[in-house]
Amino acid sequence: MEEELKCPVCGSLFREPIILPCSHNVCLPCARTIAVQTPESEQHLPPLLHRAAGGGGGGGDHADKLSLHSETDSGYGSYTPSLKSPNGVRVLPLVPAPPGAAAAAPRGAGPASSSLTCPQCHRSASLDQRGLRGFQRNRLLEAIVQRYQQGRAAAAAKCQLCDRSPPEPAAVLCEQCEVLYCGPCQLRCHPARGPFAKHRLAPPPAPPGAPGGGGKGAGGGRRLPTCAEHDLENYSMYCVSCRSPVCYRCLEEGQHGKHDVKALGAMWKQHKAQLSQALNGVSDKAKEAKEFLVQLKNLLQQIQNGLDYEACLVAQCDALVDALTRQKAKLLTKVTKEREHKLKVVWDQINHCTLKLRQSTGLMEYCLEVIKENDPSGFLQISDALIKRVQVSQEQWVKGALEPKVSAEFDLTLDSEPLLQSIHQLDFIQMKFPVTVPPVPLLQLEKCCTRNNSVTLAWRMPPLSHNPVEGYILELDDGDGGQFREVYVGKETLCTIDGLHFNSTYNARVKAFNSSGVGPYSKTVILQTSDVAWFTFDPSSAHRDIVLSNDNQTATCNSYDDRVVLGTAAFSKGIHYWELHVDRYDNHPDPAFGIARINVVKDMMLGKDDKAWAMYVDNNRSWFMHCNSHTNRTEGGVSKGATVGVLLDLNKHNLTFYINGQQQGPPAFENIEGVFMPALSLNRNVQVTLHTGLEVPQCVKQPKLPNN
Repeated sequence: MEEELKCPVCGSLFREPIILPCSHNVCLPCARTIAVQTPESEQHLPPLLHRAAGGGGGGGDHADKLSLHSETDSGYGSYTPSLKSPNGVRVLPLVPAPPGAAAAAPRGAGPASSSLTCPQCHRSASLDQRGLRGFQRNRLLEAIVQRYQQGRAAAAAKCQLCDRSPPEPAAVLCEQCEVLYCGPCQLRCHPARGPFAKHRLAPPPAPPGAPGGGGKGAGGGRRLPTCAEHDLENYSMYCVSCRSPVCYRCLEEGQHGKHDVKALGAMWKQHKAQLSQALNGVSDKAKEAKEFLVQLKNLLQQIQNGLDYEACLVAQCDALVDALTRQKAKLLTKVTKEREHKLKVVWDQINHCTLKLRQSTGLMEYCLEVIKENDPSGFLQISDALIKRVQVSQEQWVKGALEPKVSAEFDLTLDSEPLLQSIHQLDFIQMKFPVTVPPVPLLQLEKCCTRNNSVTLAWRMPPLSHNPVEGYILELDDGDGGQFREVYVGKETLCTIDGLHFNSTYNARVKAFNSSGVGPYSKTVILQTSDVAWFTFDPSSAHRDIVLSNDNQTATCNSYDDRVVLGTAAFSKGIHYWELHVDRYDNHPDPAFGIARINVVKDMMLGKDDKAWAMYVDNNRSWFMHCNSHTNRTEGGVSKGATVGVLLDLNKHNLTFYINGQQQGPPAFENIEGVFMPALSLNRNVQVTLHTGLEVPQCVKQPKLPNN
């Protein structure tokens, strides 16, 4: 609002504003400075004739500096001097008549008249004999300016650095800083030392109307406006023709007697209603403008984010470089491990072969010395044993024993061509073009593999494919020719599925999808899981008293109580066999061997709950146990060096145990179904090593008969 309260000439708040005929306002002091006096005979001459009227003399020079403007004029003459106000509006200065101007005026010229040009619309208005008093005083604007000054002074009289709400009244004003301070803020923020020592602190300015202020006094009030022509009369009517308020004497004596006049209060309400209605329209437009500004600021923020995309692009490329560097380190680590493995195998074979060669050479030399002896009886005493030793030594050099176990070639191949093509095709995706479903993914057969009962599949999109991909769907059948099912949905192009059946054939396929839909399936790849299971003890599910070593293949216990440990494999189909070698057996404990569910109780002997099926055995006999039920006591136990075999036949749904290669009793459990894991319970008196990947025994010795 402050811009509406400033004079277009001086740029300051209005002082005694008057209303010009064009409805613009100007300060009364400023109006005196821009009023122009012109000889009446030249009042209606065109500007270009002023020079001729001047006659080329001094008066003519003065006339060249003046220019009158009619209601249709839009600017000043090119030769007219002008000033520019602080608001940027050009105004005509009051030019005093030069000495002798009256004498130089031509005969017949009338008396000089004054005119006033609006500094905003440049319309000129002539002044009558009353001069500037003929213009109406804008008392309403004057009152608004006064209220605005009082409000600003009241606001300025508060401390400008207070954290309190509302701020404390100001105590001092720093004339150099132009900041108002209360007492505490002045001591804290503006101490009288250092660079502030020379600052001058003055009392805060008093608001208008206060004692010593610039107003009329708080209790003076505002008097009612009086008629400009009749000072003692108040306005009571409104002249519609002249668009100005008038008093009753103006109607009786003045020029408004025959004009259309209405009651002042009625016209006031009518014009207020019209202004309110117009303000509603402006308010709606202002609201739309604010919303538009918010939209523009959001657009500006979006564009700024677009400018920041360069940094994002650099970060993406740097991330690719870092990922490539990390992958390079991983590949180098694999090469190093492969080289070290090959070196170890070769050195072991060299040492083994050297040892066997030394033993064979010694045996040959010894046999030659024996042959040289001529004692037939002595020779026959040792000849049988010696012949067997020579035959055993010869059997050591079987086929393949003199062949290297590894080759010098590395079984690692790096195919960087697809990645190189992807780098060359790296570009911005033009999302403005129509997006269709993704093409068929290409399975990377060189990366697809099986390990134990897990399968790993890898795929990629074909080169020169510009359709965006949001993710992939990997499907796998049940390993028995059944229907496909989803096993993975995501953005990765490499997936490993665990927990499959051993000795089973799986079919796999993959498809891609984006916002437009799902693309076609890839070709189907066939994967065969391992015939036999390779697994170790599982440290993540073992009881905390279990201690694992030897790459999680050897188990012992810290407690005298029985604790359970499971294997890392799970079986639900097929025939599986594994053995456990007893490395240590002290004080005749009774370890338990068998199978269990994943949620078996792990702080008591295996088989005491309904989640495990086991055989527990001591140094003399064994028992089968499930749900804490003991059955089929069988003679024959274990000792240090014994081997316990576990045969799980899920085709026949039974479980059989062996000790040192001989079946221990009848099949221990029958009609078992579900998912089972190898299990073992032991205490600190026993140490057991697990052996897996074994072929199922073909020849089974006759079982021992149980003692009931």
